[in-house]
Amino acid sequence: MVTITRLFDFPYHQQETYNLQVALATKKNGVWEKTSSSEYIAKANAVSRALLRMGVQKDDKIALITSNNRTEWHIMDIGILQTAAQTVPIYPTITEEDYEYILNHSEAKYVFVSDIELLEKINNIKANVPSLKEIFSFNEIDSCKNWSELLKLGEDNSNQKEVEERKKSIDPDDLATIIYTSGTTGKPKGVMLSHKNIVSNVLNSADRIPFDPGVSRALSFLPICHIYERMVTYIYQFYGCSIYFGESIEKISDNIKEVKPAVMTGVPRLIEKVYDKIIAKGSDLAGIKKKLFFWAVEIGLKYEPYGANGFWYELKLKIARKLIFSKWKEGLGGNLDLIVNGSAALQPRLARIFAAAEIYIMEGYGLSETSPVISVNDYRNRGFKIGTAGKVIKNVEVKIAEDGEILCKGPSVMVGYYKDPEKTAEAIIDGYFHTGDIGEIDSDGFLKITDRKKEMFKTSGGKYIAPQLIENAMKQSRFIDQIMVIGEGEKMPAAFIQPNFEFVKEWAKMHKISLGDSTAEIASNPDVIKRIDEEIENINKKFGHWEQVKRFELTPDVWSIDGGQLTPTLKLKRKVIKEIYKDLYAKIYGQN
Repeated sequence: MVTITRLFDFPYHQQETYNLQVALATKKNGVWEKTSSSEYIAKANAVSRALLRMGVQKDDKIALITSNNRTEWHIMDIGILQTAAQTVPIYPTITEEDYEYILNHSEAKYVFVSDIELLEKINNIKANVPSLKEIFSFNEIDSCKNWSELLKLGEDNSNQKEVEERKKSIDPDDLATIIYTSGTTGKPKGVMLSHKNIVSNVLNSADRIPFDPGVSRALSFLPICHIYERMVTYIYQFYGCSIYFGESIEKISDNIKEVKPAVMTGVPRLIEKVYDKIIAKGSDLAGIKKKLFFWAVEIGLKYEPYGANGFWYELKLKIARKLIFSKWKEGLGGNLDLIVNGSAALQPRLARIFAAAEIYIMEGYGLSETSPVISVNDYRNRGFKIGTAGKVIKNVEVKIAEDGEILCKGPSVMVGYYKDPEKTAEAIIDGYFHTGDIGEIDSDGFLKITDRKKEMFKTSGGKYIAPQLIENAMKQSRFIDQIMVIGEGEKMPAAFIQPNFEFVKEWAKMHKISLGDSTAEIASNPDVIKRIDEEIENINKKFGHWEQVKRFELTPDVWSIDGGQLTPTLKLKRKVIKEIYKDLYAKIYGQN
């Protein structure tokens, strides 16, 4: 019987308990290439044998960088960990300067990249990384060694005994991985997570996700270098859930229809986009169909769990589900019951309407430093409350400091920041990790996050502003795609807004308004500005006078990871955005 105490125990547990024909699946040349539980372990052992033959020692660091989630990454992950070396997963979208810093800081011996674009980035800085011995790629690239060379080198199993000895030598408290946080300023910090940190988080979170063990399918597409998606893939392995890797964010809707997953992870930005697309389709309907569609939407937006709205509401909801919401579910593959949401707060209206459609978005909360889950909703046993991050998971303790900061203690709290005892001592005090988030625990035990401590600011009048709350309310407008509230030390809050350019074009066509072709022309169009001003005036009524957005400027471009405005998990890079639009800031606050 496999006892899971280290990360590489998960595939062995899966093989012993479920022995899946499809443990991992990646689409190549239009075909899903499937790897069974047994093949997964066999290839991971071949990788371990090869690494030992290449001289990999205990505590060596090996970097993994991939543009999309794929089977090879997971085989390498287990193969590396079995040798007592550590993985250093890195975001594919960072700068060459950051690659150079992370590879030097971690003293990485080998780097595995997915494709030629990433290879070029690493080749450009390789000469500045003295520890780096070799680069391998997952895709076949003429000028680069291929990862399959490891499988070949490890074919001979005569040193498997040495692999087993290395595995035995690994203690649950030993370091497993270093996750470099995507800092918006300064150098990335290396979060050290042990086997115990992540394993405890998996086992303490696992009972919050309803699975059909050995049968469920999952779709994985959020960046695997982030501990959130990675930890969830270990949960999938624990439950014998077949993991299909999405080709790219652009192809997710196609992949959902092909794979028909029961579960996947999400972030608010993607869920907002799915909702906007559904609403846009409904707007294209006519007559009775359109009326029925928006009647169902109205019902969905009033949803409360556990029949709290009473008999008549439940009856109307039943009709709405049959006529309208069943089609939403069909459009998402037909089997999708659960989206686990992380990274940032979800708009409550989205939790309501998707639950009405029987696609439950279970919001959770955590950080890289907590491996990551601290709390998560669960529809069963009255464990779901809209607008909260759920109840704290087993064996984790949370308390709220006097200033409202969330403090967390438990086996999933990181070992510390790599090579940075000072920052570690600042973050972990008396065993409690200081999250930097402001929150509260309600009378039913649900954790509610109100804002980032670092993101809250005071106006010159001394009033506190919690920007996320205002931004989430404003994004309910179909005219607003992205928004960042500003005004620290200024006399009033204001905002940068990226319009929903697609919707604005449709709106303009309906009202016979000429916009011009470019996003810059749309952002400067007086009719567009006037219409968005009306939206803001209306939403402002929900807030106190001091919190209301008094002025705004529309930005001429689409905010993106490549553009620098968003992190890889699609959160706002606030300092970067403020710098990009410093002229608009000056215009708002009269500093020209």
